[in-house]
Amino acid sequence: MSRELSLFIGTFTTLLAIINPIEVLPVYLKLLGGKDVATHRQVPWKACVYALFLSLFFLIFGTLILRLFGVPLAMVRIVGGIILVKIGFDLFSASSSEGIVAGGHAKQDENIAFVPLAMPLMCGPGAIATILGMTSTIRQSPTELASFVAVVAAILATMLVTYLCLIYASKLSDKLGAMGIDAITRIVGFFVSAIGVGLIFDGVIEALESHGVTTLH
Repeated sequence: MSRELSLFIGTFTTLLAIINPIEVLPVYLKLLGGKDVATHRQVPWKACVYALFLSLFFLIFGTLILRLFGVPLAMVRIVGGIILVKIGFDLFSASSSEGIVAGGHAKQDENIAFVPLAMPLMCGPGAIATILGMTSTIRQSPTELASFVAVVAAILATMLVTYLCLIYASKLSDKLGAMGIDAITRIVGFFVSAIGVGLIFDGVIEALESHGVTTLH
């Protein structure tokens, strides 16, 4: 059971770091500026539900597509790691939310719960790469069903935390302030980059072992 627990914790922390609900707060508050209380309650719920279904879609059908085209999961880990490293550098160097706000502000009257909140803020390239990367862990587990349940539970927990952050967005934003949000974003960016490097390393080792290249003793 410890294997499934570690898988749950690893998936949950990685997804939460990539989604980074704290960074989403300024975007969310600006998009819903002037909206009534009912809208502020409905939009976070819809956005998290959309992001949940998108994540489950890539978890289930993404694996099938990779198997159909014969893409090794080691390559998925490497590509996913590269994406995470890039996202981490972007978060660490500067705020990536300004461009999204500029592009999404004109669509306030449309379904902003799906775009840009659910995608790409919650279920973007980094989250998708992480979910696909975890599929290799599921396949290598002796108990695939339990590992699959652990990953699904981690996705659910991540969306729950994100939902709570969005519901209390105003209070969190007032307490943290612009400097606090910027500091948290940069710290998260550092750890996302580290997670990406770890995925690249694991992917390279797995690819070398699959081609018969063994480690030196």
